[in-house]
Amino acid sequence: MSPKRLLPLIVATALFIENMDSTAISTSLPQIAADLGVEPVALKLAITTYMLALAVFIPVSGWVADRFGARRVFIAAIAVFLLGSLGCAASDGLGQLVAGRFVQGMGGAMMVPVGRLVLLRSVEKSELVRALSWLTIPAMLGPMLGPVLGGAITTYAHWRLIFLINIPMGLLGMWLAWRHIPELRQAVGPLDVRGFLLSASGLALAMFGLSAIGRGLVPGAVLAACMLAGAGLLAAYVRHARTYPQPLLRLDLLRVPTFRAAVWGGSLFRIGIGATPFLLPLMLQLSFGLDPLESGLVTFTSTAGAMVMKVVAPRILHRFGFRPVLVWNGLAASLMLCGFGLFRADTPYPLMVGVLLASGFLRSLQFTSLNAIAYADIDQARMSQASSLAAMAQQIALALGVTIGGFALSLAGTLTGRPDEAPINFTFAFLTVGLVSVVSTWQMRRLAPDAGAEMAGHAQAGREVAEPKVESRPQG
Repeated sequence: MSPKRLLPLIVATALFIENMDSTAISTSLPQIAADLGVEPVALKLAITTYMLALAVFIPVSGWVADRFGARRVFIAAIAVFLLGSLGCAASDGLGQLVAGRFVQGMGGAMMVPVGRLVLLRSVEKSELVRALSWLTIPAMLGPMLGPVLGGAITTYAHWRLIFLINIPMGLLGMWLAWRHIPELRQAVGPLDVRGFLLSASGLALAMFGLSAIGRGLVPGAVLAACMLAGAGLLAAYVRHARTYPQPLLRLDLLRVPTFRAAVWGGSLFRIGIGATPFLLPLMLQLSFGLDPLESGLVTFTSTAGAMVMKVVAPRILHRFGFRPVLVWNGLAASLMLCGFGLFRADTPYPLMVGVLLASGFLRSLQFTSLNAIAYADIDQARMSQASSLAAMAQQIALALGVTIGGFALSLAGTLTGRPDEAPINFTFAFLTVGLVSVVSTWQMRRLAPDAGAEMAGHAQAGREVAEPKVESRPQG
Protein backbone atom coordinates (compact mmCIF):
# COMPACT_ATOMS: atom_id res chain seq x y z
CA MET A 1 0.00 0.00 0.00
CA SER A 2 1.37 3.43 -0.92
CA PRO A 3 2.25 5.81 1.92
CA LYS A 4 -0.48 8.24 0.87
CA ARG A 5 -3.06 5.52 1.36
CA LEU A 6 -1.50 3.98 4.46
CA LEU A 7 -0.86 7.19 6.42
CA PRO A 8 -4.50 8.10 7.17
CA LEU A 9 -5.22 4.52 8.21
CA ILE A 10 -2.37 4.63 10.73
CA VAL A 11 -3.62 7.93 12.15
CA ALA A 12 -7.12 6.42 12.25
CA THR A 13 -5.91 3.77 14.74
CA ALA A 14 -5.48 6.55 17.30
CA LEU A 15 -8.96 7.89 16.61
CA PHE A 16 -10.31 4.34 16.75
CA ILE A 17 -9.02 3.47 20.22
CA GLU A 18 -9.98 6.89 21.60
CA ASN A 19 -13.53 6.73 20.21
CA MET A 20 -13.97 3.06 21.12
CA ASP A 21 -12.99 3.75 24.71
CA SER A 22 -15.16 6.87 25.11
CA THR A 23 -18.33 5.38 23.65
CA ALA A 24 -17.95 2.04 25.43
CA ILE A 25 -17.61 3.68 28.84
CA SER A 26 -20.66 5.87 28.20
CA THR A 27 -22.81 2.78 27.66
CA SER A 28 -21.60 1.24 30.91
CA LEU A 29 -21.97 4.25 33.23
CA PRO A 30 -24.79 2.82 35.42
CA GLN A 31 -22.93 -0.44 36.05
CA ILE A 32 -19.62 1.32 36.74
CA ALA A 33 -21.39 3.65 39.18
CA ALA A 34 -23.01 0.73 41.01
CA ASP A 35 -19.72 -1.14 41.28
CA LEU A 36 -17.84 1.92 42.58
CA GLY A 37 -20.65 2.93 44.93
CA VAL A 38 -21.45 6.35 43.43
CA GLU A 39 -24.42 7.89 41.63
CA PRO A 40 -24.36 7.64 37.80
CA VAL A 41 -24.46 11.43 37.43
CA ALA A 42 -21.25 11.64 39.51
CA LEU A 43 -19.43 9.73 36.79
CA LYS A 44 -19.52 12.84 34.62
CA LEU A 45 -16.22 13.53 36.42
CA ALA A 46 -14.67 10.50 34.69
CA ILE A 47 -15.77 11.86 31.32
CA THR A 48 -14.96 15.53 31.85
CA THR A 49 -11.57 14.74 33.44
CA TYR A 50 -10.48 13.05 30.22
CA MET A 51 -11.62 16.04 28.18
CA LEU A 52 -9.96 18.37 30.68
CA ALA A 53 -6.62 16.62 30.22
CA LEU A 54 -7.03 16.96 26.47
CA ALA A 55 -7.75 20.67 26.74
CA VAL A 56 -4.77 21.24 29.06
CA PHE A 57 -2.14 19.39 27.01
CA ILE A 58 -3.35 19.85 23.43
CA PRO A 59 -1.91 23.41 23.24
CA VAL A 60 1.65 22.07 23.48
CA SER A 61 1.06 19.21 21.00
CA GLY A 62 2.00 21.27 17.95
CA TRP A 63 5.21 22.59 19.53
CA VAL A 64 6.22 19.13 20.81
CA ALA A 65 5.62 17.57 17.37
CA ASP A 66 7.66 20.27 15.64
CA ARG A 67 10.46 20.00 18.21
CA PHE A 68 10.80 16.23 18.60
CA GLY A 69 9.24 14.87 15.41
CA ALA A 70 5.74 13.70 14.61
CA ARG A 71 6.50 9.98 14.54
CA ARG A 72 8.24 9.88 17.93
CA VAL A 73 5.54 11.94 19.63
CA PHE A 74 2.71 9.95 18.04
CA ILE A 75 4.13 6.62 19.26
CA ALA A 76 4.81 7.94 22.77
CA ALA A 77 1.28 9.37 22.97
CA ILE A 78 -0.32 6.01 22.15
CA ALA A 79 1.85 4.38 24.83
CA VAL A 80 0.68 6.89 27.47
CA PHE A 81 -2.94 6.37 26.43
CA LEU A 82 -2.60 2.60 26.83
CA LEU A 83 -0.96 3.08 30.25
CA GLY A 84 -3.97 5.13 31.34
CA SER A 85 -6.27 2.39 30.04
CA LEU A 86 -4.55 -0.14 32.28
CA GLY A 87 -4.97 2.23 35.23
CA CYS A 88 -8.70 2.58 34.55
CA ALA A 89 -9.12 -1.18 34.34
CA ALA A 90 -7.46 -1.62 37.74
CA SER A 91 -9.35 1.20 39.53
CA ASP A 92 -11.34 0.41 42.69
CA GLY A 93 -12.89 3.82 43.31
CA LEU A 94 -14.02 6.99 41.58
CA GLY A 95 -10.76 8.77 42.39
CA GLN A 96 -8.63 6.06 40.80
CA LEU A 97 -10.86 5.94 37.72
CA VAL A 98 -10.62 9.72 37.34
CA ALA A 99 -6.82 9.55 37.66
CA GLY A 100 -6.63 6.85 34.99
CA ARG A 101 -8.83 8.89 32.67
CA PHE A 102 -6.56 11.89 33.18
CA VAL A 103 -3.53 9.84 32.08
CA GLN A 104 -5.50 8.67 29.04
CA GLY A 105 -6.26 12.30 28.26
CA MET A 106 -2.56 13.21 28.42
CA GLY A 107 -1.89 10.62 25.74
CA GLY A 108 -4.91 11.56 23.67
CA ALA A 109 -3.87 15.23 23.76
CA MET A 110 -0.79 14.37 21.71
CA MET A 111 -2.06 11.31 19.87
CA VAL A 112 -4.94 12.66 17.78
CA PRO A 113 -3.82 16.28 17.15
CA VAL A 114 -0.33 15.20 16.07
CA GLY A 115 -1.79 12.59 13.74
CA ARG A 116 -4.14 15.18 12.26
CA LEU A 117 -1.25 17.61 11.87
CA VAL A 118 0.66 15.05 9.79
CA LEU A 119 -2.24 14.96 7.34
CA LEU A 120 -2.72 18.73 7.30
CA ARG A 121 0.89 19.11 6.20
CA SER A 122 0.65 16.35 3.63
CA VAL A 123 -2.61 17.23 1.83
CA GLU A 124 -3.46 20.14 -0.44
CA LYS A 125 -6.25 22.41 0.81
CA SER A 126 -8.37 21.58 -2.22
CA GLU A 127 -8.31 17.93 -1.11
CA LEU A 128 -8.73 18.51 2.62
CA VAL A 129 -12.46 17.76 2.87
CA ARG A 130 -11.95 14.44 1.11
CA ALA A 131 -8.90 13.69 3.25
CA LEU A 132 -10.68 14.35 6.53
CA SER A 133 -13.64 12.26 5.40
CA TRP A 134 -11.48 9.29 4.48
CA LEU A 135 -9.48 9.61 7.68
CA THR A 136 -12.53 9.45 9.90
CA ILE A 137 -14.35 6.60 8.15
CA PRO A 138 -12.15 3.87 9.73
CA ALA A 139 -12.01 5.87 12.96
CA MET A 140 -15.82 5.93 13.10
CA LEU A 141 -15.76 2.17 13.60
CA GLY A 142 -14.73 2.92 17.18
CA PRO A 143 -17.90 4.79 18.20
CA MET A 144 -19.96 2.44 16.04
CA LEU A 145 -18.69 -0.71 17.75
CA GLY A 146 -18.10 0.92 21.16
CA PRO A 147 -21.71 1.04 22.44
CA VAL A 148 -22.48 -2.51 21.32
CA LEU A 149 -19.20 -3.98 22.50
CA GLY A 150 -19.29 -2.04 25.76
CA GLY A 151 -22.86 -3.13 26.37
CA ALA A 152 -22.07 -6.77 25.64
CA ILE A 153 -19.00 -6.75 27.91
CA THR A 154 -20.91 -5.10 30.75
CA THR A 155 -23.88 -7.45 30.38
CA TYR A 156 -22.02 -10.74 30.04
CA ALA A 157 -18.56 -10.06 31.56
CA HIS A 158 -17.17 -7.07 33.52
CA TRP A 159 -16.86 -3.40 32.66
CA ARG A 160 -13.11 -3.41 33.40
CA LEU A 161 -12.50 -5.28 30.16
CA ILE A 162 -13.70 -2.19 28.25
CA PHE A 163 -10.38 -0.51 28.98
CA LEU A 164 -8.39 -3.49 27.75
CA ILE A 165 -9.97 -4.06 24.33
CA ASN A 166 -8.03 -1.19 22.75
CA ILE A 167 -4.61 -2.51 23.80
CA PRO A 168 -4.04 -4.69 20.68
CA MET A 169 -5.10 -1.93 18.28
CA GLY A 170 -2.91 0.59 20.08
CA LEU A 171 0.13 -1.68 19.86
CA LEU A 172 -0.53 -2.22 16.15
CA GLY A 173 -0.75 1.53 15.63
CA MET A 174 2.59 2.06 17.40
CA TRP A 175 4.30 -0.52 15.19
CA LEU A 176 2.85 0.87 11.96
CA ALA A 177 3.68 4.44 12.97
CA TRP A 178 7.31 3.48 13.64
CA ARG A 179 7.57 2.01 10.17
CA HIS A 180 5.62 4.46 8.04
CA ILE A 181 4.97 7.89 9.61
CA PRO A 182 7.61 10.43 8.52
CA GLU A 183 9.59 12.34 11.15
CA LEU A 184 8.08 15.71 10.23
CA ARG A 185 9.67 18.65 12.01
CA GLN A 186 9.77 22.42 11.77
CA ALA A 187 12.10 24.93 13.35
CA VAL A 188 10.47 26.30 16.48
CA GLY A 189 11.46 28.79 19.13
CA PRO A 190 11.58 28.06 22.85
CA LEU A 191 8.45 26.77 24.53
CA ASP A 192 6.25 29.47 26.00
CA VAL A 193 6.51 28.02 29.52
CA ARG A 194 4.71 30.89 31.21
CA GLY A 195 1.90 30.71 28.68
CA PHE A 196 1.59 26.95 29.18
CA LEU A 197 1.44 27.26 32.97
CA LEU A 198 -1.16 30.04 32.80
CA SER A 199 -3.39 28.30 30.25
CA ALA A 200 -3.03 24.81 31.74
CA SER A 201 -3.71 25.83 35.34
CA GLY A 202 -6.51 28.21 34.32
CA LEU A 203 -8.29 25.60 32.23
CA ALA A 204 -7.77 22.89 34.86
CA LEU A 205 -9.24 24.95 37.70
CA ALA A 206 -12.13 26.41 35.70
CA MET A 207 -13.16 23.11 34.10
CA PHE A 208 -12.84 21.18 37.36
CA GLY A 209 -15.05 23.69 39.11
CA LEU A 210 -17.69 23.49 36.40
CA SER A 211 -17.63 19.69 36.12
CA ALA A 212 -18.01 19.15 39.88
CA ILE A 213 -21.10 21.37 40.24
CA GLY A 214 -24.05 19.53 41.77
CA ARG A 215 -24.59 16.57 44.10
CA GLY A 216 -22.25 17.97 46.77
CA LEU A 217 -19.20 16.24 45.30
CA VAL A 218 -17.04 19.22 46.30
CA PRO A 219 -17.87 22.02 48.79
CA GLY A 220 -19.41 25.05 47.12
CA ALA A 221 -16.76 27.43 48.42
CA VAL A 222 -14.03 25.28 46.86
CA LEU A 223 -15.85 25.21 43.51
CA ALA A 224 -16.28 29.00 43.52
CA ALA A 225 -12.61 29.49 44.37
CA CYS A 226 -11.53 27.13 41.58
CA MET A 227 -13.65 28.85 38.95
CA LEU A 228 -12.61 32.37 40.01
CA ALA A 229 -8.94 31.42 40.11
CA GLY A 230 -9.23 29.68 36.74
CA ALA A 231 -10.89 32.70 35.16
CA GLY A 232 -8.18 34.97 36.56
CA LEU A 233 -5.38 32.78 35.20
CA LEU A 234 -6.99 32.60 31.76
CA ALA A 235 -7.36 36.38 31.72
CA ALA A 236 -3.67 36.64 32.62
CA TYR A 237 -2.86 34.36 29.67
CA VAL A 238 -4.79 36.61 27.29
CA ARG A 239 -2.70 39.58 28.44
CA HIS A 240 0.46 37.50 28.13
CA ALA A 241 -0.38 36.35 24.59
CA ARG A 242 -0.79 39.94 23.39
CA THR A 243 2.79 40.86 24.25
CA TYR A 244 4.78 37.63 23.99
CA PRO A 245 6.38 37.23 20.52
CA GLN A 246 5.66 33.49 20.18
CA PRO A 247 2.74 32.62 22.48
CA LEU A 248 1.70 29.03 23.00
CA LEU A 249 -1.82 29.74 21.74
CA ARG A 250 -2.04 32.27 18.91
CA LEU A 251 -5.26 34.05 19.83
CA ASP A 252 -4.79 36.40 16.87
CA LEU A 253 -5.83 33.45 14.68
CA LEU A 254 -9.38 34.23 15.80
CA ARG A 255 -9.21 37.32 13.59
CA VAL A 256 -9.46 35.00 10.57
CA PRO A 257 -13.25 34.91 9.86
CA THR A 258 -13.46 31.25 8.84
CA PHE A 259 -11.32 30.08 11.76
CA ARG A 260 -13.30 32.24 14.20
CA ALA A 261 -16.60 30.81 12.99
CA ALA A 262 -15.29 27.24 13.28
CA VAL A 263 -14.03 27.83 16.83
CA TRP A 264 -16.85 29.92 18.35
CA GLY A 265 -19.78 28.52 16.38
CA GLY A 266 -18.35 25.02 16.40
CA SER A 267 -17.91 25.14 20.18
CA LEU A 268 -21.55 26.04 20.74
CA PHE A 269 -22.64 23.19 18.48
CA ARG A 270 -20.33 20.72 20.22
CA ILE A 271 -21.68 21.63 23.65
CA GLY A 272 -24.99 20.06 22.68
CA ILE A 273 -23.46 17.09 20.93
CA GLY A 274 -20.99 16.51 23.78
CA ALA A 275 -23.84 15.90 26.22
CA THR A 276 -25.41 13.14 24.10
CA PRO A 277 -23.04 10.22 24.90
CA PHE A 278 -23.60 11.00 28.59
CA LEU A 279 -27.37 11.62 28.65
CA LEU A 280 -28.62 9.10 26.09
CA PRO A 281 -27.30 5.85 27.68
CA LEU A 282 -28.49 7.04 31.10
CA MET A 283 -31.98 7.68 29.74
CA LEU A 284 -32.18 4.36 27.93
CA GLN A 285 -30.99 2.34 30.92
CA LEU A 286 -32.16 4.21 34.03
CA SER A 287 -35.40 5.62 32.65
CA PHE A 288 -36.43 3.04 30.04
CA GLY A 289 -35.03 -0.06 31.75
CA LEU A 290 -32.85 -1.34 28.90
CA ASP A 291 -29.77 -3.39 29.71
CA PRO A 292 -26.35 -2.14 28.50
CA LEU A 293 -26.36 -4.30 25.37
CA GLU A 294 -29.85 -3.18 24.34
CA SER A 295 -28.84 0.42 24.99
CA GLY A 296 -25.71 0.01 22.88
CA LEU A 297 -27.66 -1.52 20.00
CA VAL A 298 -29.90 1.57 19.98
CA THR A 299 -27.22 4.25 20.29
CA PHE A 300 -24.77 2.82 17.77
CA THR A 301 -27.18 3.65 14.95
CA SER A 302 -26.26 7.32 15.32
CA THR A 303 -22.69 6.48 14.36
CA ALA A 304 -23.89 4.38 11.43
CA GLY A 305 -25.59 7.49 10.05
CA ALA A 306 -22.39 9.46 10.61
CA MET A 307 -20.36 6.94 8.58
CA VAL A 308 -22.73 7.26 5.62
CA MET A 309 -22.40 11.05 5.71
CA LYS A 310 -18.60 10.93 5.67
CA VAL A 311 -18.80 9.49 2.15
CA VAL A 312 -21.22 12.05 0.70
CA ALA A 313 -20.22 15.19 2.66
CA PRO A 314 -17.79 16.47 -0.01
CA ARG A 315 -20.49 16.32 -2.68
CA ILE A 316 -22.98 18.16 -0.48
CA LEU A 317 -20.45 20.91 0.23
CA HIS A 318 -19.61 21.11 -3.46
CA ARG A 319 -23.29 21.54 -4.31
CA PHE A 320 -24.32 24.06 -1.64
CA GLY A 321 -21.14 25.56 -0.15
CA PHE A 322 -20.08 25.88 3.47
CA ARG A 323 -22.26 28.74 4.68
CA PRO A 324 -25.72 27.28 3.80
CA VAL A 325 -24.71 23.84 5.05
CA LEU A 326 -23.38 25.13 8.37
CA VAL A 327 -26.47 27.28 8.97
CA TRP A 328 -29.35 25.02 7.92
CA ASN A 329 -27.78 21.66 8.72
CA GLY A 330 -26.68 23.00 12.12
CA LEU A 331 -30.22 24.15 12.85
CA ALA A 332 -31.73 20.80 11.84
CA ALA A 333 -29.16 18.79 13.85
CA SER A 334 -29.73 20.94 16.95
CA LEU A 335 -33.52 20.68 16.80
CA MET A 336 -33.25 16.92 16.36
CA LEU A 337 -31.11 16.83 19.49
CA CYS A 338 -33.90 18.58 21.39
CA GLY A 339 -36.22 15.86 20.08
CA PHE A 340 -34.25 13.14 21.90
CA GLY A 341 -35.95 14.35 25.08
CA LEU A 342 -39.34 13.34 23.65
CA PHE A 343 -38.38 9.65 23.64
CA ARG A 344 -40.29 7.53 26.14
CA ALA A 345 -40.14 3.89 27.18
CA ASP A 346 -43.05 3.07 24.85
CA THR A 347 -41.57 4.89 21.82
CA PRO A 348 -41.36 2.35 18.96
CA TYR A 349 -37.78 1.23 18.49
CA PRO A 350 -37.87 1.71 14.68
CA LEU A 351 -38.83 5.36 15.22
CA MET A 352 -36.12 5.86 17.85
CA VAL A 353 -33.50 4.22 15.67
CA GLY A 354 -34.58 6.25 12.64
CA VAL A 355 -34.26 9.54 14.53
CA LEU A 356 -30.82 8.59 15.85
CA LEU A 357 -29.72 7.52 12.36
CA ALA A 358 -30.81 10.82 10.84
CA SER A 359 -29.25 12.75 13.72
CA GLY A 360 -25.90 11.04 13.18
CA PHE A 361 -26.13 11.86 9.48
CA LEU A 362 -26.66 15.58 10.15
CA ARG A 363 -24.14 15.77 13.00
CA SER A 364 -21.41 14.20 10.88
CA LEU A 365 -21.99 16.67 8.05
CA GLN A 366 -21.68 19.55 10.52
CA PHE A 367 -18.46 18.20 12.03
CA THR A 368 -16.88 17.58 8.62
CA SER A 369 -17.77 21.11 7.52
CA LEU A 370 -16.47 22.70 10.74
CA ASN A 371 -13.22 20.73 10.72
CA ALA A 372 -12.51 21.76 7.12
CA ILE A 373 -13.59 25.43 7.15
CA ALA A 374 -11.33 26.05 10.17
CA TYR A 375 -8.24 25.74 7.94
CA ALA A 376 -9.59 27.37 4.78
CA ASP A 377 -7.54 30.57 5.26
CA ILE A 378 -4.68 29.30 7.45
CA ASP A 379 -1.22 29.10 5.87
CA GLN A 380 1.20 26.24 6.51
CA ALA A 381 3.38 28.29 8.86
CA ARG A 382 0.48 28.68 11.32
CA MET A 383 -1.12 25.28 10.75
CA SER A 384 0.22 23.56 13.88
CA GLN A 385 -0.90 26.39 16.18
CA ALA A 386 -4.28 26.60 14.49
CA SER A 387 -4.71 22.84 14.87
CA SER A 388 -3.82 23.02 18.58
CA LEU A 389 -6.14 25.95 19.30
CA ALA A 390 -9.05 24.38 17.39
CA ALA A 391 -8.58 20.99 19.06
CA MET A 392 -8.41 22.59 22.51
CA ALA A 393 -11.63 24.52 21.86
CA GLN A 394 -13.34 21.31 20.72
CA GLN A 395 -12.47 19.45 23.91
CA ILE A 396 -13.51 22.32 26.16
CA ALA A 397 -16.86 22.45 24.35
CA LEU A 398 -17.41 18.69 24.65
CA ALA A 399 -16.54 18.80 28.36
CA LEU A 400 -18.92 21.71 28.85
CA GLY A 401 -21.60 19.66 27.10
CA VAL A 402 -21.30 16.86 29.65
CA THR A 403 -21.18 19.39 32.49
CA ILE A 404 -24.22 21.34 31.29
CA GLY A 405 -26.14 18.16 30.49
CA GLY A 406 -25.48 16.70 33.94
CA PHE A 407 -26.31 19.95 35.69
CA ALA A 408 -29.53 20.36 33.68
CA LEU A 409 -30.55 16.82 34.60
CA SER A 410 -29.92 17.44 38.31
CA LEU A 411 -31.65 20.83 38.20
CA ALA A 412 -34.69 19.32 36.51
CA GLY A 413 -34.90 16.71 39.26
CA THR A 414 -34.85 19.45 41.87
CA LEU A 415 -37.51 21.51 40.08
CA THR A 416 -39.86 18.59 39.39
CA GLY A 417 -39.26 16.81 42.69
CA ARG A 418 -38.70 13.54 40.84
CA PRO A 419 -35.67 11.22 40.71
CA ASP A 420 -33.00 12.00 38.10
CA GLU A 421 -34.09 9.04 35.99
CA ALA A 422 -37.62 10.44 35.47
CA PRO A 423 -38.27 10.93 31.71
CA ILE A 424 -39.37 14.56 32.16
CA ASN A 425 -35.92 15.42 33.54
CA PHE A 426 -34.22 14.09 30.42
CA THR A 427 -36.64 16.13 28.32
CA PHE A 428 -35.45 19.27 30.10
CA ALA A 429 -31.78 18.29 29.80
CA PHE A 430 -31.92 17.55 26.06
CA LEU A 431 -33.89 20.73 25.42
CA THR A 432 -31.23 22.74 27.26
CA VAL A 433 -28.23 21.42 25.38
CA GLY A 434 -30.11 21.44 22.07
CA LEU A 435 -30.94 25.13 22.38
CA VAL A 436 -27.28 25.90 23.12
CA SER A 437 -26.41 24.21 19.83
CA VAL A 438 -29.06 26.21 18.00
CA VAL A 439 -27.25 29.42 18.96
CA SER A 440 -24.25 28.26 16.88
CA THR A 441 -26.11 29.06 13.66
CA TRP A 442 -25.92 32.78 14.48
CA GLN A 443 -22.13 32.63 14.14
CA MET A 444 -22.36 30.63 10.90
CA ARG A 445 -24.64 33.23 9.31
CA ARG A 446 -21.82 35.77 9.62
CA LEU A 447 -19.62 33.81 7.20
CA ALA A 448 -19.09 35.25 3.73
CA PRO A 449 -21.23 33.54 1.05
CA ASP A 450 -18.07 32.23 -0.68
CA ALA A 451 -16.28 31.13 2.50
CA GLY A 452 -14.14 28.04 1.87
CA ALA A 453 -14.96 28.04 -1.85
CA GLU A 454 -11.76 26.23 -2.83
CA MET A 455 -12.31 23.51 -0.25
CA ALA A 456 -15.95 23.09 -1.19
CA GLY A 457 -14.96 22.56 -4.82
CA HIS A 458 -16.51 25.75 -6.17
CA ALA A 459 -13.17 26.98 -7.41
CA GLN A 460 -11.72 25.18 -10.39
CA ALA A 461 -8.59 24.34 -8.39
CA GLY A 462 -10.68 22.54 -5.82
CA ARG A 463 -13.05 20.68 -8.10
CA GLU A 464 -11.41 17.35 -7.29
CA VAL A 465 -12.81 17.59 -3.76
CA ALA A 466 -16.20 16.57 -5.01
CA GLU A 467 -15.16 14.71 -8.14
CA PRO A 468 -11.74 13.25 -7.40
CA LYS A 469 -9.65 11.25 -9.79
CA VAL A 470 -8.58 7.94 -8.35
CA GLU A 471 -4.88 8.75 -8.47
CA SER A 472 -5.35 12.14 -6.77
CA ARG A 473 -6.85 10.87 -3.53
CA PRO A 474 -4.12 10.69 -0.89
CA GLN A 475 -6.25 8.58 1.40
CA GLY A 476 -7.63 6.13 -1.15
